[in-house]
Amino acid sequence: MPDHPYRLIVFDVDGTLVDSQAGIVASMADAFAAVDLPDPGAAATRRVVGLSLHEAIARLLPDGAGDRRLDAAVEHYKRAFQQRRLAPDYQEPLFDGALAALAALDHPQVCLGVATGKSRRGLEATLQRHGLAGRFVTLQTADDGPGKPHPRMLQAAMHDVGAEAHETVLIGDTVYDIEMAANAGTPALGVAWGYHPAEELTQAGARRVLGHFAELPAALADPAEPTAPTEHPA
Repeated sequence: MPDHPYRLIVFDVDGTLVDSQAGIVASMADAFAAVDLPDPGAAATRRVVGLSLHEAIARLLPDGAGDRRLDAAVEHYKRAFQQRRLAPDYQEPLFDGALAALAALDHPQVCLGVATGKSRRGLEATLQRHGLAGRFVTLQTADDGPGKPHPRMLQAAMHDVGAEAHETVLIGDTVYDIEMAANAGTPALGVAWGYHPAEELTQAGARRVLGHFAELPAALADPAEPTAPTEHPA
């Protein structure tokens, strides 16, 4: 038996499992340049990671930019990111301890899933890059319906494996992840190495905020006691 109460553990991807911010920030700058708008900058771009691409760019566009510019920026971003991902020097590393944490969770009575603002094509490319395609039994992306913080992705993941909300936990790095979990009625754990500050995750309702993946087993076994992260990796 696993030493935690969960049948389904769902992970966010960008900022939780993989550090993809360099490619995201650069592609966003390319997209905005293509529609004759200034680069929104790394800090603003990190704030919208986790949302669906359309919603993320809509939040970054200046008032009055218009739907045509929004649609064009979305398409330019997709092309820029795909070209960047195919480059031989593209970097999208797993965060320290991620692979070991996933391996430690491998148990016949536990299902692992993903809920991400990535497209399905982007998610599959990331999983294949890191040899993770076989780790997850349910893959939920922004292509399939409403994105975070709407609960649909978590609800679909629970439906896929037959898990109830109290048997499910979401692990993510943004307030959108934590809010999605709250909207789906599931607990959530935050991670301090991602794109939103730890205190914001706690304020949004995260039961704990992990400072390192090594803290995950203890947090899953007893998630009700809030703790501060022990470290804040860059």
